[in-house]
Amino acid sequence: MSESQATLKSQLEELKCHFTWGLQEKDADIKELEERLNIKLEYLTKNLKGRVYNLLAYVNHLNNDYKEAIVNLQKAEAILQESKVLETDIKYLLTFSNYAWVYYYLNDTERSKLYIEKINAIYTQSNGLEDLVQSETNGEQGWALLKFCGQYYEKAKGCFEEALKANPDDPEWNSGLATVVCRLEEFRGRDGSDFKSLSFQLLQRAVKLNPKDSVIKALLALKLQQLKRQQEAMKYIKDALELTPELPYLLRYVAKFYRRAKMFEEAIGVLKKALSITPTSGFLHHQLGLCYRQMLIRDGRINSGNGRSPDMQNIKDLREKAIFHFEMVVEVKKSFLHAHFDLADMYVRSNQHKKAEETYKKATELTTTPECEKQQALLHYGEFLEKWKKSEDEAVEQYKEGLRIPVRNKHREECEMSLRSIARQRLARNPRDASGLALLGFISKENQDKSNAMKLYEKALSNDPSNDEYLSALFDLKMM
Repeated sequence: MSESQATLKSQLEELKCHFTWGLQEKDADIKELEERLNIKLEYLTKNLKGRVYNLLAYVNHLNNDYKEAIVNLQKAEAILQESKVLETDIKYLLTFSNYAWVYYYLNDTERSKLYIEKINAIYTQSNGLEDLVQSETNGEQGWALLKFCGQYYEKAKGCFEEALKANPDDPEWNSGLATVVCRLEEFRGRDGSDFKSLSFQLLQRAVKLNPKDSVIKALLALKLQQLKRQQEAMKYIKDALELTPELPYLLRYVAKFYRRAKMFEEAIGVLKKALSITPTSGFLHHQLGLCYRQMLIRDGRINSGNGRSPDMQNIKDLREKAIFHFEMVVEVKKSFLHAHFDLADMYVRSNQHKKAEETYKKATELTTTPECEKQQALLHYGEFLEKWKKSEDEAVEQYKEGLRIPVRNKHREECEMSLRSIARQRLARNPRDASGLALLGFISKENQDKSNAMKLYEKALSNDPSNDEYLSALFDLKMM
């Protein structure tokens, strides 16, 4: 690399854009991401499309399709031009930075330098407005991380918080922060009262700053519903539907609201309407599957409570519909972990245990799953192996894998509880059971209780002196 090229590369690495924000191909299903972004373009308002075109250009880069990347950046630029935004406005920073990187990869050094000059001109023009520039770049990074994959939600939250320090009343950054905190609440399984209080406050503020944003209103409605404020929640749902009755992104949340309210027929009607617009949406198929499964459970309980025999044809139809839609989800959105759980659950309910096992196994093998959800997949697979396959040893291996992941949450705790339960049962049958002692030793080891772990492994070895696994574990502990 020549000195000139090294200087250019150094300048590019200083830019704030998709190429420098650490968006890793390995963390997302790139094909699914591209399809999702293209669907968004069909119904987003023009001023929001520029952000999507920029992310698509980066996806094109990951696919080595620089011709299409240029086309998408041109579309993003055209939106700003049509809105009469001056080239020296900070709104151009993201697009120009991505241009500079794309031309660098095309070995068009002159054009890459030209865009760096344009970026420098924006910074010169924005002298004295450094806080707003920082807010703009942090906010755009937040949206990019939020849209790219679930693994980046925590980082996205931090970016929006930074963006709001300099520009606390910015509607977009407030919406972004409220959205990502809601996602984290479900994604991470955070159900503490403090976290719920934070998301509720953020949503209220976002709605106040974005009175015409129907999606934010729907998210607030879902939160109010969760807080048992149903009447108030329904008002926001009606307001949102009046604003954008045909918007698929809104309809999915409206359907989720109806489903949670056990208004299944209304939910299914909304979901089918949304699917007619975006037929490959994994979210919509998942919600339909959940509706049919809940109806299946409801009808079974009603019949049981009345002492009546269930309508077997109705039960069969609901079961088949739930399975069909869950299968559609894992086909169109392979990285949707919870859809794997729901599909496996339906296979169990229909006595298709082999298919259930295959589905749980696939869930544990997903490469884009963050560690906290990987633990959940291992836990569910272990529970299936223990309860339905009656294979305690295979279940133990899954629970152990879950405990090895150091992220501390309820899923790790449940893996530990399951291991302790199995160990105690074995020791209750035989106080000298080496495998039970070793399991307790393993738990102590993973919880950094070295002294207790060594004692337990030594006891296990005294009852099974030639066990290589126990010898290896004890050796590792002594070397710690």
